[in-house]
Amino acid sequence: MVLKLRNFQFDLEERALVMGILNRTEDSFFDHGEYFELGVFLRRAEQIVAEGADILDIGGVKAGPGPEISEAEELDRVVPAVELLRDRFDIPLSVDTWNARVIDEAMSAGASLGNDISGFASPGYLENVSKHEGAVVATHIRLVPRLADPNPVYQDLKGEVRQFLADRVERALKAGVRRESILVDAGFDLGKTTSQSMELLLSTDELGQLGYPVLISASNKGFIGEVLGKVVTERRMGSLSAASIAAVKGAKVFRVHDVAGTRQVLDVITAIMAGYPPRWLTES
Repeated sequence: MVLKLRNFQFDLEERALVMGILNRTEDSFFDHGEYFELGVFLRRAEQIVAEGADILDIGGVKAGPGPEISEAEELDRVVPAVELLRDRFDIPLSVDTWNARVIDEAMSAGASLGNDISGFASPGYLENVSKHEGAVVATHIRLVPRLADPNPVYQDLKGEVRQFLADRVERALKAGVRRESILVDAGFDLGKTTSQSMELLLSTDELGQLGYPVLISASNKGFIGEVLGKVVTERRMGSLSAASIAAVKGAKVFRVHDVAGTRQVLDVITAIMAGYPPRWLTES
């Protein structure tokens, strides 16, 4: 399984990828704006690259409810950050946005991947990605970003999520996005209860049957906190446990806050499942 992120190509049969989260928001559920200031943001980027991040994911608007952020403000948060990271690091840059103009300008600035939790709701989003020969993440969501969805009901949770993602993949292909540049994400906590997110985590291998790399975004999320009874700063071990299960179930890309810990988990699982030492390690 090969993943193409513009000028970058990865053999996902050899090694799962770690996507390090970089927030340029003032109200992130995890860091509450700790990395909003550009200098601090860049130091955080340097840290997680040193810890082993394969991809950096830049977000200018949080997914959950909060104060309205204009398109101009999101552009101001994201595009300069992409330009600075592109000049500093030779790794792919992802942008966590559902806005068609933001992904267009971010890709013009050097981003490779559009991480869209809305299911491509913004007209022109996929066409803009295709224009840049970029990649996308198709994510399941029941409603829309930034709208609370506390009591989601499904007749067939796994079937509905899978059908939604199959439809979004088809839309991406029709827009001209290359098959090897599409990932899928079940969207934990996005219109799912804790039990629903756990069920989807356990069925990661079934989602992989769509034929596209599965991206896991479980890091420090609410369903982990509810299972453990822990606040967001105390969910590290639960997040690593979720990553372990997803890795065994065949997930290929892990969007996380704890890059170093996740990299170690994935490397050990690779060694156990593929035989030690794995080829990528002996060739490095």
